Amino acid sequence: MKIAQVCPRYFPYIGGIETNVKEISERLVLENHEVEVITTDPIGKLKKKDIINGVKVTRFKSFAPGEAYYFAPQICIYLMDHSYDVIHAHSYHALPAFFAALSKRNKRFIFSPHYHRGGHTPLRDLLHKPYKIFGEMIFSRADAIICVSEYEKELVESDFNVKEKTIKIPNGLNLSEFGNMKRQKSEDKKKILLYVGRLEEYKGVQYVIQSLSELPDFRLKIVGKGPYEDKLHSIAERIGVAERIEWLKDISRRDLLECYADADIFLMLSLHEAYGITVAEALASGTLCVVVKGSALEEFVDGINCIGIEKPPTKEKVIKVVQGMEKVKKQTNSGIKKGLLDWNEVVDKIGKLYVKK
Repeated sequence: MKIAQVCPRYFPYIGGIETNVKEISERLVLENHEVEVITTDPIGKLKKKDIINGVKVTRFKSFAPGEAYYFAPQICIYLMDHSYDVIHAHSYHALPAFFAALSKRNKRFIFSPHYHRGGHTPLRDLLHKPYKIFGEMIFSRADAIICVSEYEKELVESDFNVKEKTIKIPNGLNLSEFGNMKRQKSEDKKKILLYVGRLEEYKGVQYVIQSLSELPDFRLKIVGKGPYEDKLHSIAERIGVAERIEWLKDISRRDLLECYADADIFLMLSLHEAYGITVAEALASGTLCVVVKGSALEEFVDGINCIGIEKPPTKEKVIKVVQGMEKVKKQTNSGIKKGLLDWNEVVDKIGKLYVKK
């Protein structure tokens, strides 16, 4: 099959959707499918045409104020000018999926909305209301809708009349990566808190930083980049904890896995998540996790390996839960892997949707 994967951003950008598309695309290539990722490059510094691990990548310049929207109508024209058996669009919350839906014609159209219902800022939340008109068109044109969690599936079915189209297929993991992970001892003997993901206000990293002032035995590793980074640095400097924070970005996969293995507690205090792939990776590494309840992250909460705190997150809640977990030992990852899917299983399920019934 000739398959188009349409998404707002792609590798070397990192994030949940970027990881999802990369893992799916590369495995489809190994199954002898022809896969092209059609995406945007807001800064215009990446190659317009590329091949990454056998996956063709086509990037269009986009208008993305505040790293949002990714307005690139060229995507629609490009898709209509080329022949594909399947178009698989990703992310309700950015415009490339809308342009992909416009180009459907006689192609099979699969949609992975990664739906949060609201926007991540007051302005983006306000714009969600008129955007729903366009969103309904995307859903109506989809032949199948993939939701990565039960939480997301319930949101989609509640807000759009598409119950007969939805199917839950969680994100996967490369489970073999987590088989022989070894922890390196901390040189300063401090315990390690870890965050991995985009630096956005809604992700709640600021509360972890604020908690450090009352957690003297801990230091924090932050892996990622995004529009909220400067503000986070300012918070750390203002409260005098900057020297206990290590900022990492664009690191290798091996280095990221070492971060998971070395951490004592992983924190994801996001208010909006359709899944939470970094939480799954941390759990597979045997690292204890803390998440905020009220989104798909709550599906990881078991009270043992993953603790949930109530909305809204605050530094006081973080301090309390971290202090309560301080004496809990890291878990062996063999038991935690139960219930987590390997990416090969995920691609097998998705591949069946690509075939017309």
